Amino acid sequence: MEISVGHTPDSDDAFMFYGMFTGKVPSPDFKVNHVIEDIEKLNRKATDPQLDVTAVSVHACAYIPGYTILRSGGSFGIGYGPIVTAREQMSIDEIKKCKIAIPGKMTSAFLLLQLMIGKFDYVEMNFSDIPEAVKSGKVDAGLVIHETQLSYEQEGNVKILDVGEWWDKTTNGLPVPLGINVMKTDLGMDTIVKFDKYLQASIEFGLENLNDALEYAMQYSRGKPRDLIEKFVKMYVNKVTVNMGEPGEQSIRKLFEMAKEKNLVPDFELSIATK
Repeated sequence: MEISVGHTPDSDDAFMFYGMFTGKVPSPDFKVNHVIEDIEKLNRKATDPQLDVTAVSVHACAYIPGYTILRSGGSFGIGYGPIVTAREQMSIDEIKKCKIAIPGKMTSAFLLLQLMIGKFDYVEMNFSDIPEAVKSGKVDAGLVIHETQLSYEQEGNVKILDVGEWWDKTTNGLPVPLGINVMKTDLGMDTIVKFDKYLQASIEFGLENLNDALEYAMQYSRGKPRDLIEKFVKMYVNKVTVNMGEPGEQSIRKLFEMAKEKNLVPDFELSIATK
């Protein structure tokens, strides 16, 4: 079966798909054509289902009824996650009055920050442009994701809020739900579970062949040094990535329960692949 698979130009996604896309983890069931897009573009694409499988922000699940969440391939922070940076420290009240650059309205980071501080003034931009926009004063603060959450000091900014830490404390240690992979529901649960296991095998292969998988992932390093990319990949390709299990599923359900209470997402039914 030929299927289209969308992932982001990010090192952690590339690491997960290394085994699959290089053919080192073959499948008798699937021939994969991969499409690479920024996460917010994939989120928007998923609202009008085009790809059979795609990476999306967890937040996007509120707007993509035609897809089912896979149990493998999720990006979950374990006590860490998105951060907010600025040129100098400020109080929470000052932050609430800021214009904050965000990496997209459908990103999980945006939903999490709204849960943390309430609605705020924002401007959307590509996540990689946010550090410079903060440093140059185009915006008062920036909501930072991906590897830029590790490099903000080199970029001349300071961390003023830790969204991942807030989630960890608020939920008594549930993993921070950020990104997941979804598959078209109408392909049927048997096919979804089969692909889910294929993706899980690819992730496990990457973890067993760490250096080779990291070398492959470095093509999406965006000029960042290997040690930083390795740190980032090890943060976001973890045991919950291999299989979300109960903690991952609970964290996704908790995110939407909190968001529905504050009317930040519409009412919808979550669809998650069977175990």
